Amino acid sequence: MLAKGRVGKMHTDETHKNKKQSKQNPNPTPLGLHVHNARLAYSNSPIFENLSTEISAGKWTCILGPSGVGKSALLRMIVGLGPIDPATRIFSTDGTTLVKKISWMAQQDLLLPWLTVFKNVALGSHLRGVKPDKEKVLDLLNKVGMHKYCNDRPDILSGGQKQRVALARTLMEGRPIVLMDEPFSSVDAITRSRLQELAADLLTNQTVLLVTHDPLEALRLGHNIYVMSGKPAKLGQVMQPNDQIPRNPSNHSLQEMHSLILAQLKSAVIESN
Repeated sequence: MLAKGRVGKMHTDETHKNKKQSKQNPNPTPLGLHVHNARLAYSNSPIFENLSTEISAGKWTCILGPSGVGKSALLRMIVGLGPIDPATRIFSTDGTTLVKKISWMAQQDLLLPWLTVFKNVALGSHLRGVKPDKEKVLDLLNKVGMHKYCNDRPDILSGGQKQRVALARTLMEGRPIVLMDEPFSSVDAITRSRLQELAADLLTNQTVLLVTHDPLEALRLGHNIYVMSGKPAKLGQVMQPNDQIPRNPSNHSLQEMHSLILAQLKSAVIESN
């Protein structure tokens, strides 16, 4: 009886330990994603035609390009917002579908004004009808520097503060792949820089696909950088800056790459017209 009880206790302790480790690191193996043969057209005007790419696991991939070229349309296609051509295949690098594997952070914070900061971060849990993990919500709010506002409503927050809360809400979902559609474009330069640093820190080893109009933002955050251009749109040759992110924009090699990106963007504008 004593031996049986001890085994039971050891099993319980080990189970508790495993649950704790799982909670701390819910996605130990990064997942990338494949886009194969993407096709999209609006009013018989092709946006993509046989567009294929791979988004590297555990890395930041940044896509630049002129307005209207199809950057955000690609994100919406990946997340499943809108029609998908039967020939298009989008799947994770483990060969499975992307169901419950993607978080989305938009240009607008999309906070619900009648909910507190805490409840906005926990919104996903409420929508799924499950009890939110209070400890995790408070931990994330602490990490983004917004814990003291947890009982306040969004109307008292600045634009940068709202985006911090939106980032916490994105992280709360614990998904291995994060899609970001110009999430820092509406804030001032200093706030944008701080949010970039915060996102780089909190999304370490996660797979991030960031759409941006800002070459410097791509150079600070991107492990893989593409310029999208043309009608139908295609992705140019990948650029891969050295050094860890977030990078110092004053780095000489980044300045050279910045000039290259600007030249590609100018050509892309001409191509897209």
